[in-house]
Amino acid sequence: MRNKKKIKWNSTPSNIISFRYAAIAFIIILILMMIIPKILNYGPGTINTPFDVQMSYISFNTQFLILGIVIVLGIVFFTKFALKDIDKWYKMSLTKRYSDKEQIKLIRKKCLTLPYQFYMFEILTPSIITILVLSLTGSHLSIMIAKIIILLASFSILLGVVSFIFSKNLYDEILTQTYIEGSDIGFRVSLRKRIMILVFPICIAAIILTALVGYSVSVIEKEDVLYSVYNKILTEKFDTEKVYTNAEIKEIANGFELYNDTDRVFILNQDKTYEMLKGEEISNFIVEYTIQISEQNNGRLYDSYGVDTQGSSIKLKTDTGNVYIGILYDIFSKTALNYLVLTALFLAAISAIIIAIFSSSISKSLRQIHKGFRNICNESGKEILLPVVSNDEIGDLVVAFNDIQKLNNAQIEDIHNKQNMLVERERLASLGQMVGGIAHSLKTPIFSISGGVAGLTDLVNEFDASIGNPQVNEQDMHEIASDMKVWLQKIKGQLSYMSEVITTVKGQAVNLSGDDTVDFTIKELFSHTNILMKHELQSALVTLNIKNDVSNDVILKGNINSLVQVLNNLISNAIQAYKKEPNKSIDLSAKLENNKILISVKDYGPGIPDNIKDKLFKEMITTKGKEGTGLGVFMSYSMIKAKFNGDIKLETSNKGTEFKIYLPMNN
Repeated sequence: MRNKKKIKWNSTPSNIISFRYAAIAFIIILILMMIIPKILNYGPGTINTPFDVQMSYISFNTQFLILGIVIVLGIVFFTKFALKDIDKWYKMSLTKRYSDKEQIKLIRKKCLTLPYQFYMFEILTPSIITILVLSLTGSHLSIMIAKIIILLASFSILLGVVSFIFSKNLYDEILTQTYIEGSDIGFRVSLRKRIMILVFPICIAAIILTALVGYSVSVIEKEDVLYSVYNKILTEKFDTEKVYTNAEIKEIANGFELYNDTDRVFILNQDKTYEMLKGEEISNFIVEYTIQISEQNNGRLYDSYGVDTQGSSIKLKTDTGNVYIGILYDIFSKTALNYLVLTALFLAAISAIIIAIFSSSISKSLRQIHKGFRNICNESGKEILLPVVSNDEIGDLVVAFNDIQKLNNAQIEDIHNKQNMLVERERLASLGQMVGGIAHSLKTPIFSISGGVAGLTDLVNEFDASIGNPQVNEQDMHEIASDMKVWLQKIKGQLSYMSEVITTVKGQAVNLSGDDTVDFTIKELFSHTNILMKHELQSALVTLNIKNDVSNDVILKGNINSLVQVLNNLISNAIQAYKKEPNKSIDLSAKLENNKILISVKDYGPGIPDNIKDKLFKEMITTKGKEGTGLGVFMSYSMIKAKFNGDIKLETSNKGTEFKIYLPMNN
């Protein structure tokens, strides 16, 4: 793990996150407590009064207090339990380096999954708790519980989204602190899914709230109209100062012209007994509200919490005591509700489609950029510029990617140029050493040829002097010719050797980055190598033991000069491994193994240290200090891979080092 600056918070992660969640939940509960009576059209005097306690056992505010405490405590306990491993990591990270990789993986997994788990927990838990609280604290009607659950679900979605957003940064800090280079981040949620998870529920919540508010407004307008109509009928038909008989009241009431067939007329006595003149039975809520509160509300009646039934009443005097005559009407509009539901479903479907298309568009743009970066990482070398199709942050990212692509290609080209230059310098330096050895090697055949020329000159002079000499017979002439042939054969052998040396040196003098492909055998390869390394081996008093078990029928295809350069580098390194100790040997061998040609260069020196061995083929590194560049082995590895589709492996110990070159049979 890389060294990172430790995170220091004023408290543990679980305390911070639970406080954020609890604070957001508390604020939303307060908002709900204020708007529920308005949206659900609770009657005046029905909440936070003795009447409220009589109907629900406990007051409206107390119910919300209980609900809030249970939800907040549930969030806190769930958060503390879920984050206990993260708290443990955080406390230990303050005092020492936390190195348990398995535990860190667990922590990272939790930081990735917990935001979504909390999101679902905060959406579902408030509704479940509300159902339990309302069920235990009063005989609430199912319609009232359903409305509150729908409203609460909308705000629960808001709670989940806001909590997710406000806590994600803390999880991201922990993920940054526990990042291990090259590690799999694990749990994955695509950007498209994340947008759908966070944005679509918000749209649903907005649609639900809009529908509820719209329905509430339409209900208020309707109830005001109906109340005015029926209140006018009651005040015109009855005189509150007059004393009536029950029979008179019934007679007048039976003559009411009602707005709907479902409207009801009742007569309520002070002892809470009542008689229905029209319609079905009334609820106990209406009975109590009529007697206790209606007079304070100009005779206006409200049925139970969240029930869309209201009415108008008037208090009359009779010969047996006071009575209430009332008219109840349903302000529930099935048609309006159907339109609202259909509209909400239509808007939800449209929102889902639009969000899906939008998120897919963003995801597609980012995938294109990701693919481009992968191409850069894979060193494809192909410049692919992405089209800029939007004037926003995505467009800015595409422009930045294109700039990086251009810069990357320029840098790659520059690196290749510098690499070729370094390779060429190394080759020329090696060639310089080689030329010195070759010059020394050519002295012997040159002296031999010079001696042969002198011998031939003497024989030619002798032959010329013998012409016309009667003492020189035919046998003498044949002897002179025979001596000439001997000298010519010697000169021819030396010239052939020199030609082979020159050809080999010429091959090494060309640019090794060329792609000249020829057919050659292992015998030819070893011959070229031996010629070029002969002087360096003799100077170091090192013997090269050559063993070739590969038949001449096996043909290699490729640039033989490149392969000679590879063997020269490895043999030269082996010579230097002996550190000028004389009478040492190097084995150069070739054989067939698993349908591949195995070429081995083995020395018996002190070996290569492990810290260098692991990096030898990955970077330019050397054991020679300032005397080496590390380019030879690195270049050899690259050449075998690139030009011969082969491989190089290394075996080393304190008893020696062996480089094994594997070449495919068919190149």
